[in-house]
Amino acid sequence: MKALVYHGPGKKSLDERPMPELAAPTDAIVKVTRTTICGTDLHILKGDVPTCEPGRILGHEGVGVVERIGEAVSGLAPGDHVLISCITSCGRCDYCRRGMYSHCTTGGWILGNRIDGTQADYVRIPHAQSSLYRIPAGLDEEALVMLSDILPTGFECGVLNGKVQPGCTVAIVGAGPIGLAALLTAQFYSPAQIIMIDPDANRLEVAQRFGATAGIDNAHTDAVAEVLKLTESTGVDCVIEAVGIPATFELCQELVAPGGTIANVGVHGVKSDLHLEKLWDRNIAITTRLVDTVSTPMLMKTVKAGRIDPTRLITHRFRLDDILSAYETFSSAASTRALKVLIEAS
Repeated sequence: MKALVYHGPGKKSLDERPMPELAAPTDAIVKVTRTTICGTDLHILKGDVPTCEPGRILGHEGVGVVERIGEAVSGLAPGDHVLISCITSCGRCDYCRRGMYSHCTTGGWILGNRIDGTQADYVRIPHAQSSLYRIPAGLDEEALVMLSDILPTGFECGVLNGKVQPGCTVAIVGAGPIGLAALLTAQFYSPAQIIMIDPDANRLEVAQRFGATAGIDNAHTDAVAEVLKLTESTGVDCVIEAVGIPATFELCQELVAPGGTIANVGVHGVKSDLHLEKLWDRNIAITTRLVDTVSTPMLMKTVKAGRIDPTRLITHRFRLDDILSAYETFSSAASTRALKVLIEAS
């Protein structure tokens, strides 16, 4: 089968690899019909994720069709169309029982990280019964690719951790796919303002089409001064960090109002400064989280009901045979205007 393989920092190729086999009775083999590229895959290629070793097939998002199941898997059968969760969960360990599937003792974020992932013709899914979601008939499977990771990540790590409430003020730093996913799902709670901050004018335009009340180009504008103007000099109740670099985390610290929350979503590969000399008396909270995907069933219902349309995030489509071009397009988003690239089976 064809698979996109990581060969160390800055190195990847589309290779021929053996078909995956069932390794445990709780496994399933899924034929991948659609997948995508995540910003986290770019972090891996930069060398920011040391748990991902050379030789790994990348990818942790997608939909597909069940090919084979282990003898301990119930509720699924060959031929079922399924959503692949980016998080693998056993459903039984202490962390899973607390809803922290990302810290499952035999799962968590392992696809495309510690085991082979979804940017391939086929993928092995451990703990299949609690890590795959059968797709109801009639649902747009392209839309559901966005529910593998970015929609639950933006919602859980940004909106829920950020304590977004009706009438509150929100700033989202980073208008990439995760930031836009946070923007879309923040609107479930009717905040008074959602201010999007990004140096890319095209992405700010997209954000305002998606419901942002203001867009600030922080490459040419003082973002702190602009936010203070919009919030009567108080700052925002919730600021969501959706980039993962020191400069954006420090910006968030300048934007948060007394009593507010900084919700970190970005993947950080290097240290960032925490300015406690300015924040120690401001009653703020700082949250971190790896998505648990506990919200996936709810998000599927919102898509089915037409309350949210994740396909708006898809800007480019490729075949698996052309995945190297997809990576080039996705990693050059400033010039290509890429948000999410959809990769279909060859």
